[in-house]
Amino acid sequence: MQIVALLSDFGSRGQYVSEMKGTILTLCPSATVVDISHDIEKFNIRMGAFVLAAASRYFPAGTIHVVVVDPGVGGQRRDLLIESRRAVYIGPDNGVLLPAALRDGIKEAYSIENQRFMRSPVSSTFHGRDVFAYTAAKIACGAELSEVGPRISDMVSATFAEALASHNRIRCEVLVTDSFGNIVTTAVEKDLGVAGIKLGDRIMMQAKGRVYTLNMVRSYSGAAEGKVVLLVGSHGFLEVAINRGNAAKRFRVRSGDNLIFLTGRGHRS
Repeated sequence: MQIVALLSDFGSRGQYVSEMKGTILTLCPSATVVDISHDIEKFNIRMGAFVLAAASRYFPAGTIHVVVVDPGVGGQRRDLLIESRRAVYIGPDNGVLLPAALRDGIKEAYSIENQRFMRSPVSSTFHGRDVFAYTAAKIACGAELSEVGPRISDMVSATFAEALASHNRIRCEVLVTDSFGNIVTTAVEKDLGVAGIKLGDRIMMQAKGRVYTLNMVRSYSGAAEGKVVLLVGSHGFLEVAINRGNAAKRFRVRSGDNLIFLTGRGHRS
């Protein structure tokens, strides 16, 4: 049984996801096709990269991941297949595949150029169906990875600004906001130690020129309902959340926005 996992920004309306699934099952009826998510924010490569890296580690070794977050479709960007030490990643060469593949350890990367791995004709606006799903189906039913095209080593990398932690201070970016409205940042647990932030501390958060007070807690329920908290999320990144509320809406932040966390006595403005 070969698993093909799909991730896209197509949403649940329309027929795009089903066309990809139909392509895979027509070429490889024995494949098991599963969805990671199709609710990635439109064109948000950073969010797609985060969700892929977070979810792919929980799939069996050998899974083929097809990712379509592709604002450059039909342009100069390459169609990419990466063989890692535990999975195969297929999608656009725009950085969306790299965090997951680098975490696994990359064995080889290929530019998909062999016409046998593409529908004929190829739509200039739907490589997800005509190249990525098509290639995944061929691989799922036994085609050799090396047949897809030439080896490459200069893949495009997703741009994630590293958090900067110092005494009493962490500067970071919003990585993604999840479906609960939790704000996932680029800061990680070790940054707390550098900044001297501990459980129970009151933290000031600077966001979009305003300052808010947060409590450092272990879980979402570590403060009363409606209270704003800072915690380490299930994937190791610092998150800003509201117990039974939506922090992203409250603070009106989006992927790429800057945040600063400071220890000490804060205030809400």
